[in-house]
Amino acid sequence: MAGPIHPRLLRRARATRVFLAASVAVGLGTAGLLIAQARLLADWITQAFAERALPAGWPTALALILAVFAGRGILSWASSVLAHRSAAEVKSELRRDVLRSRLATPVGGASSATLVRVVTTGLDALDGYFSKYLPQLGLAMTVPFLAGGAILLADWQSALIIAFTLPLIPVFMALIGWTTQKATAHSFAVADRLANHFADLIAGLPTLQAFARARAQRKGVEVGEEQHREATMRTLWVSFLSSFALELLATLSVAVVAVTVGFRLVYGHVDFPTALLVLILAPEAFLPVRQVGVHFHDSADGVAAADAAFEIIDAADDRWLSRRVSASEPSCRNQWAGTRVTDSHPEDGHPLLTLDDVSFTYPGADTPAVEGFSLAVAPGEVVALSGTSGGGKSTTLALAMGLLRPGDGRVVVDGVDLAELDPAAWRARVAWVAQEPGLVNGTVGDNVALGGMSGVAEALLDAGADFGADKPVGDDGEGLSAGERRRVALARALVRIRAGGARLLVLDEPTAGLDAATEARVIDAVRATGAGALIVSHRPAVLAAADRVVTLTPAGVRA
Repeated sequence: MAGPIHPRLLRRARATRVFLAASVAVGLGTAGLLIAQARLLADWITQAFAERALPAGWPTALALILAVFAGRGILSWASSVLAHRSAAEVKSELRRDVLRSRLATPVGGASSATLVRVVTTGLDALDGYFSKYLPQLGLAMTVPFLAGGAILLADWQSALIIAFTLPLIPVFMALIGWTTQKATAHSFAVADRLANHFADLIAGLPTLQAFARARAQRKGVEVGEEQHREATMRTLWVSFLSSFALELLATLSVAVVAVTVGFRLVYGHVDFPTALLVLILAPEAFLPVRQVGVHFHDSADGVAAADAAFEIIDAADDRWLSRRVSASEPSCRNQWAGTRVTDSHPEDGHPLLTLDDVSFTYPGADTPAVEGFSLAVAPGEVVALSGTSGGGKSTTLALAMGLLRPGDGRVVVDGVDLAELDPAAWRARVAWVAQEPGLVNGTVGDNVALGGMSGVAEALLDAGADFGADKPVGDDGEGLSAGERRRVALARALVRIRAGGARLLVLDEPTAGLDAATEARVIDAVRATGAGALIVSHRPAVLAAADRVVTLTPAGVRA
């Protein structure tokens, strides 16, 4: 965190700005009530000592003091309610942005374990930032100045001592805060690493169990747990030690004021009401600043999670993120209006998909995966991509679907640059079959029906599946072989095309593992859809059935 207020939260989340302004207003009100409370108590106690009995009009004075206490309680309650509402709104906004960003850049990016940790327990820690840290920050920006001003009007010498000692607390708090920030960031990274390791272990547990290596992973988990424990304990150690240091500094500062006022009172250099007023207000001037340092640690985990969330958000280019508009607004309902992407029949002369001299280099790579590549796919045309491993076939498919943005060149959809459109809406028009397709827990029919509710059985038959729609499927396709998963995904794609939900088929080795007869049936089914098709395949039957074959190699492209 670069300062007392997280700059990204302040810029991105409107609720943060509103709450900060409200915290300052609450601080002003609290400071005014504190000064009134100190004045009432000082006057009342002075009269009681002077008269050695309850002063005249004490019921009125008592009622005023109780009213001041009630006012402070109401302000504290209002601040707490607003804090929890603001925290909920900011967390919801960040979670929405994180998920949108992750969906906008499905290739690469944060792992599933990191994503789950950030959007769940990580951002939940922002509750401490809003409910404890920011309210105290609002008080720290108002109470010390107003209370110090009241002390200055009453006794300038005490105000001078406070003016010299009070700034020491923020200075020490900043020094300690830098150490805490590093410790918290390290603790969050260790927890993130442990979450990823555990998620990978659970995903590979069946394989480990099959090769009798499951128990051997116990040591790795224990090492990760120990690292997480050490990182957490170090963060707590820094937190408690810094709190002690700040409390000690504030206590000594108040003690200096109290001792000075006491000696001056004894020697008659200050009157009793003034001395009492200073003694009541001095601790209140230091308290908010002390509490900011204490509650900074409550917010550290949440701020670290917010930074992780912003890293995921920053991974998606702003041009590829859909605008934040309500689904009920015309701009969202008609986001394709005025373009040719949704036309059932694009205008003559415009291919369905065009890759125009595109190039793409993965981060950290020295050479481009695709360089100066051009390709056009017309409606109803079947184009096959072939080539050696590493030739850029998968990258080309990702560019065509908008999963990656070309560094040079452009991707054109029905004559419209994809950079000007919402890529998520374009991908909704694409039926995609990966080599390792994603399947959900349920049945084969449930997974195929994600593409459309009708024609499930027919699509399974055309995809070469030798099993029915009622066959159970576990998470990530558990219970199905790699070939069976691919056939389910192909059936889902066929259903989407036939239901009119997609206009382009993008297939990555769709017939791998199929016999010749089944492969021929699949090819016929793909062509019968009438949709444009972009197929990656090494199978001779697929290449022979394609209208065009484009061969990609690391050195170049040959059609």
